[in-house]
Amino acid sequence: MEKIHLYLIGRCLSLRRKVLNKSFFLGIGMLLMFIHVDHLLAKEETEELANEATSAFIMEADTGQILYNKNAEEKLPPASMTKIMTLLLIMESLEEGSIELDDKVTTSKRAASMGGSQIFLEEGEEMTVDEMLKGIAVASGNDASVAMAEYVAGTEEKFIDKMNEKAKELGLENTTFQNTTGLPSDDHYTTAQDLAVISQALLRYENVLEYTSLYEDYLREGKENEFWLVNTNPLVRHYNGVDGLKTGFTKEAKYNLTATAEKDGMRIITVLMGAESPKERNRLSAELLDFAFQNHDYHVLAEKGEDITEVTVEKGKQSVVPITLRQNAAVVLRKGRQLNDIKRKVIVSDSVTAPAKQHDEVGTLQFYENGELLTEKSLVLKDEAPSASWAVLFKRTLSTMTGKLS
Repeated sequence: MEKIHLYLIGRCLSLRRKVLNKSFFLGIGMLLMFIHVDHLLAKEETEELANEATSAFIMEADTGQILYNKNAEEKLPPASMTKIMTLLLIMESLEEGSIELDDKVTTSKRAASMGGSQIFLEEGEEMTVDEMLKGIAVASGNDASVAMAEYVAGTEEKFIDKMNEKAKELGLENTTFQNTTGLPSDDHYTTAQDLAVISQALLRYENVLEYTSLYEDYLREGKENEFWLVNTNPLVRHYNGVDGLKTGFTKEAKYNLTATAEKDGMRIITVLMGAESPKERNRLSAELLDFAFQNHDYHVLAEKGEDITEVTVEKGKQSVVPITLRQNAAVVLRKGRQLNDIKRKVIVSDSVTAPAKQHDEVGTLQFYENGELLTEKSLVLKDEAPSASWAVLFKRTLSTMTGKLS
C-alpha cells in the first residue's frame, strides 16, 4: 500500500512538473509573441522612409498634420521647387483681380535670356497669363517665371521681395529666396517642411491643379515654333491620384519633388529633397505617398460650408449673418483607430460691425476627444454683411424704442 502511495505521489509530481513546464514554455511563447508584436509596432512607428534622399516630409493638406519627417528642417537648395512660391503669388494676384488669365504678358530681354528649363520665349513675344502658367507648372520654364514676376510686381527684384514677405507671413524661418526660378544662387534655400507649408497655401487655390495635373499640352499650337509641353513630374501619369506639384534639379540640389495626391477625400503633400537620380526621386516619392495612404484615414468632423451658428451684425443691412467653415474640420488617424467621446466647442465674437466681408474670420470651432484638443478651424462669415442705410437704421431704432415704450 505504501508503494502504491509513493507511486501515486511520484506520478502527481511528474504531472505537476509537466504542467508547470508546459505553462512555463507557453508563457515564454506568449512573451516572445508580445515582444515580436511590440517590435513590429515600434518598427512601424519609427519606420524609416526615403533613406537614399537627404530629407523627406509628409503632410496632410487639409489638417496640416505631419505624418512623416526626415531631416525636414535642414536648409537645402530647392532648385525649381522655388516655383511653388512663384505660383502662389501669381494665384494670389489672380484672386485679387490685379491680373487676369487672358492678360497678354510681354517677354522682356531678361526673361528671354534665362537658361535651364525654358519654353524658349523670345524678347517681345506675348503670351497670356494662362499660357505662362502652363509654361511654369508643366515645363518649369525659367523664362516664363521671370516674365510673370515682372508682370505681377514690375521687376523680378520686387517679386522676390514679395516671395520673402510671403515666407514670413507663413511663419517660415528657414526659407530665403534670391530668385523666382531656383537657379543656383548664394543664400537661396528652404526646407522640406517649409515647402510643404508653401504647397499647402498654394493648394487652397484649387484651380492651380488644372495646370499642375497636365501631363502634356502645347504652346503656340499650329505655329512654326509650336512647343510641346511634357510635365517634368511623371507621377502625374504613373501614380493614381497625383495631380501636382513641382520637380526641381540642379547639380547642387540633386533631384527633388514636391508631390500631391488625393484619395478618399484625403490630400497628401510629400516633399523629397536630394535624391541621386530621377528614377530614385520618383520611386521614393511614390513610397512616401504609399505610406501615407496605406496607413492613415481621414475623418471629417464638420464639413466645409456647413452652417455652424450665426452672429449679430451691428449697423448692418441684415441683423444677423450665418457663420460657416472655410475648410473641413477633420483629423487624420492611423488606420484602425476609432474616435471616441468627441465634443465640439464654438467660440464666436459677440457681434461684428458692418461693413464686413464674406469669409471674414469671426471665431473658431474646436473638437475635443476625452478632453484633448483634436483640431481647431476658423469660422467665417458665410455672406457679406453690408452697412444699412440711414433709413433702415432709423426705422430699426424707432422700432426698438416703440417696443420698449409698449
